[in-house]
Amino acid sequence: MNMIRHSLAALALGFALALPGTVGAVDINSADAQTLAEELHGIGLAKAEAIVAYREANGPFTSAEDLAKVKGVGAATVEKNRDAIQVGGGKPKAGRTVARND
Repeated sequence: MNMIRHSLAALALGFALALPGTVGAVDINSADAQTLAEELHGIGLAKAEAIVAYREANGPFTSAEDLAKVKGVGAATVEKNRDAIQVGGGKPKAGRTVARND
């Protein structure tokens, strides 16, 4: 009986490790509004759309704390979601050029 329990635990761990990326983590610089609303606690679709609009107008976020600059998103919401927030490079704003070292 003990062996069955250990086998089931190992199987469950295997499935968990097979999931892509960090479960529940979202890149605030690349996620769309729907994903932000689904993954972040206290962020509904309207706030998620405000996050995307802010990002498009001001460029990528440099830290999780930058989310508090978005109207309707406070420091408490950022803190509540800290473990779920990833800050990737994002895309450059329209009209900006990126220098290449070729």
